[in-house]
Amino acid sequence: MRSTNLPNDAESIITSGVTRPRLTFLGVGPLGGTYAACYAELGYEVLGYDIDEGRISKFNDGQLPFYERGLDELLTKNLANGRLRFTTDIDEVAEFGDVHFLCVGTPSRPDSNSADLSYLESCVTSLAPRLSRQCIIVGKSTVPVGTSSWVQQLIDQHTSDGVDVEVAWSPEFLQESNAVQDVMRPNRVVLAAQSEWAQQLLQAAHKGVFELAAQEDRDVPLVVTDFATAELVKVASNAFLSTKISYINAMADLCEVAGGDVTALARAMGHDERIGQKFLRAGIGFGGGCLPKDLRALASRAQELGVGESLRFLAEIDEVNTRRRTRAVTIAAELCGRDVGPAGARMEGLHVTVLGATFKPDTDDIRDSPALDIARRLRNAGATVTVYDPKGIDNARTAQPELNYAKPLSEAVEGADLVCVLTPWEEFRHLDPAALGDIVSHRRILDGMNALDPQLWRNAGWEYRGMGRS
Repeated sequence: MRSTNLPNDAESIITSGVTRPRLTFLGVGPLGGTYAACYAELGYEVLGYDIDEGRISKFNDGQLPFYERGLDELLTKNLANGRLRFTTDIDEVAEFGDVHFLCVGTPSRPDSNSADLSYLESCVTSLAPRLSRQCIIVGKSTVPVGTSSWVQQLIDQHTSDGVDVEVAWSPEFLQESNAVQDVMRPNRVVLAAQSEWAQQLLQAAHKGVFELAAQEDRDVPLVVTDFATAELVKVASNAFLSTKISYINAMADLCEVAGGDVTALARAMGHDERIGQKFLRAGIGFGGGCLPKDLRALASRAQELGVGESLRFLAEIDEVNTRRRTRAVTIAAELCGRDVGPAGARMEGLHVTVLGATFKPDTDDIRDSPALDIARRLRNAGATVTVYDPKGIDNARTAQPELNYAKPLSEAVEGADLVCVLTPWEEFRHLDPAALGDIVSHRRILDGMNALDPQLWRNAGWEYRGMGRS
């Protein structure tokens, strides 16, 4: 399937006289929920859909079921002005929408690293039979290359005769904690459609983004491409970022044995504009619901398509990332004067405070969080572990109930033999080492993301260890 040769510049979208379509977002987790509120803010009539009645009830009451910076204001504003609603009624979705965005999860399959498309299939097969007029179904979920053809087959099998419904694709590039800005002011928009009318409708669904950019005198790069490229761009980008993170973490191991400082190394490397500073921070590795999953899914899909050998290096990137968690536990044991044998660290009798449970700051997402996994490993090594996080304690307690949780921070660190800063929240960056030293039992700190000033902490009498710093 190929896109048509329609004008693919932002100016043509802005000046087009096409009426704004009504939009639905199927699946209102962090992806669909953010898009729904933001596109309502851009002036569209929007309906969000989910099978989770509790989630929909919260949204309609103006409450976010998850934390995303700045989203609560857009939600309440656009519920009040009537441009935004949420429902569990799929018939209402079919009647309402001209453009239906698929925003459901595509987690790893329980038996492999391949993406589980069952939620996507359920969503399409529920919606398609109820459609009664021309419209498009647009993929935003991250999927294996080739999925769009399969989705079109599902649509063709389940729609009524005479109802023209086409699949289109426009991948998302949201970063949790910055998702509102990523929707309203994206660094690029990628579009793929099959026919001229579908392309026009898809562009009309994104017109508000380009109008806002024009008002603010900004450029938003537009890429009109084929389906395979549109499906690949998100996973390819995430795999590249994962590679960059694992590379600097591998350099951190080398710096530790060679007597170097990986933070200085990364800074020096980053001045090369071909490399850049971003994603060159050594630490405990990456996590979350996207990078690890997408890395593994891309490698798995390549294997299915017969080019797995070309992407074999992705497995080592994954392993480097996982080893960072083991390395953090080893450093924690060394800080406390404990030996690390073939069976791992032994930390019986030690009280360890872990600051951070989420996979990154400014979110409550603990999916595949390195911080929470390290906390679990410390407990398995025999330590008594207490966790504090500004936003993620409730989610962490649900996922790891065997750990201890405390707030405020001062209560969490009281009597600690070791403090581990594992998520670089601003609150942790600005801790007073002298004041904290009066609360703990021993002044030992593991800076898991190299977010602290080593000299400041050492001057306050702390034994400091970073990741990749001699």
